[in-house]
Amino acid sequence: LAVKDPTAVERANLLNMAKLSIKGLIESALSFGRTLDSDYPPLQQFFVVMEHCLKHGLKVRKSFLSYNKTIWGPLELVEKLYPEAEEIAASVRDLPGLKTPLGRARAWLRLALMQKKMADYLRCLIIQRDLLSEFYEYHALMMEEEGAVIVGLLVGLNVIDANLCVKGEDLDSQVGVIDFSVYLKSDDDIGGKERNVQIAAILDQKNYIEELNRQLNSTVSSLHARVDSLEKSNTKLIEELAIAKNNIIKLQEENHQLRSENTLILMKTQHHLEATKVDVEAELQTYKHSRQGLDEMYSEARRQLREEAQLRQDMENELVVQVSMKHEIELAMKLLEKDIHEKQDTLIGLRQQLDEVKAINVEMYQKLQVSEDAVKEKNEIISRLEDKTNEINATMKQLEQRLQQAEKAQREAEAEDEKLKQEYVNKSESLQNEFSQKEKQLLQLETDLKIEKEWRQTLEDDLQKEKETVSHLRTETQEIVNLKKEFLKVQEKNKQLKSICEDQEAALQELASKLSESKLKIEDIKEANKALQGQVWLKDKEATHCKLCEKEFSLSKRKHHCRNCGEIFCNACSDNELPLPSSPKPVRVCDSCHAILIQRCSSNVP
Repeated sequence: LAVKDPTAVERANLLNMAKLSIKGLIESALSFGRTLDSDYPPLQQFFVVMEHCLKHGLKVRKSFLSYNKTIWGPLELVEKLYPEAEEIAASVRDLPGLKTPLGRARAWLRLALMQKKMADYLRCLIIQRDLLSEFYEYHALMMEEEGAVIVGLLVGLNVIDANLCVKGEDLDSQVGVIDFSVYLKSDDDIGGKERNVQIAAILDQKNYIEELNRQLNSTVSSLHARVDSLEKSNTKLIEELAIAKNNIIKLQEENHQLRSENTLILMKTQHHLEATKVDVEAELQTYKHSRQGLDEMYSEARRQLREEAQLRQDMENELVVQVSMKHEIELAMKLLEKDIHEKQDTLIGLRQQLDEVKAINVEMYQKLQVSEDAVKEKNEIISRLEDKTNEINATMKQLEQRLQQAEKAQREAEAEDEKLKQEYVNKSESLQNEFSQKEKQLLQLETDLKIEKEWRQTLEDDLQKEKETVSHLRTETQEIVNLKKEFLKVQEKNKQLKSICEDQEAALQELASKLSESKLKIEDIKEANKALQGQVWLKDKEATHCKLCEKEFSLSKRKHHCRNCGEIFCNACSDNELPLPSSPKPVRVCDSCHAILIQRCSSNVP
């Protein structure tokens, strides 16, 4: 006989016990017909069997005091793998009566059964065998196929409603012993097979209904999401419809505005054509008059050119003479230097002669520079006049050509205007008959109007350029006239300056005579003051009132004493002033004797 593997026998036994406990729990719960409490014996046997299944093949972990085998370690992994299990783990850790890991694991199993998610949690553990290998041996029930079978059996427990009180129970010290007497068959069990078949059918129906409910809940959630999305899209479509209606109204208003603008543009173009005809006729007349004036100016410019050419020849002759003189002076300087080295005895006389020659040379050089500058300026004026004459001739030819082109353009514009009027009449009739083609015809009219505007703008630009050239020629002629007037004004100013200099010289002579008279008067006053040096001033207490206005003296009305007559006046009454050459300010004078007044500061000190 072949020897069986003891671990496989253990797994098979545990699987059979799990089947029996789950089946007995479901049958008893359905026959009981109420929610199960923690004191219900089949439920207690189920938790004991689940502990044995989870403990099978656990690895021994070393601690500080002893070796430990607990199922709390793999159950804690469910929190990381299945996020909904976080609430169970947190509530188990917060329970005050639990001290051992085994008690926490028992509480966790009871809470998972009440949530009807024990099968889901353990399925997540079985899938992650790499993580379970840290806690279980390779031959453990949770690592083999028996674990998956047990998880499938646990799905049937969703039929049961359990109401377990975990807080008050002593889960740490419970003894996990399986009671096999519950699972042994009796005569009553044989007679109740038919009842069990009916119960199994009812359970199957209940499971089917729960699965249908789950599917319906998922479909309802998806339909709610679709309804929300449809409502959002509906609101967006309503907003877009309102925007589209507003855009249609705006387009209709723009259509009406474009029609009115079209009619206004037609009226403006007609008025503009009439105005341009009148302007062209007036410009032709002005051009004829200006042409006569330009001919006269051209003849005068030629005369001035001839005169300036003669002046230039005269200046060149003078330049040649001055250059020859300069060469002669330079030769004389060299000879003088040689004579200086040879004759040191006559140094004093020769130095005086050299200074005179240098002064003459400087004057000649200055005259040379002045004459060269004048020649350069005249050359520039001659070149400018020649350029101007050439430009005038070219502009005359261009103006004649442009006039011819403008007349041709006017004729073409009139013909095109007549054609455009006929086209607009035909288009208006077609617009009334065919409303659908209005937008296309409007676009064509706009393009035609743009072309006409551009063509008319080019004509106006050409006319403006011609006007600018005519005005430029007029300004040049006015500049020449202004130059003549400025020359005459400069001559008049020179005469006026000469007359002003003569007047100023006469005024200076008069001032000199007046100054001499004032000096004589000052000498007379000094002699009178010398005669009165021995007199004594009045005291401040005695001099309280001014002798002219008879008002009291104060800070604003100060005392002024006359040296000649001894009278005292205030600053308001002594207004007579006399300028002195020695002092920057004028001096106050007495009204009676015309002597100098002195401001009195104290009783005896002036």
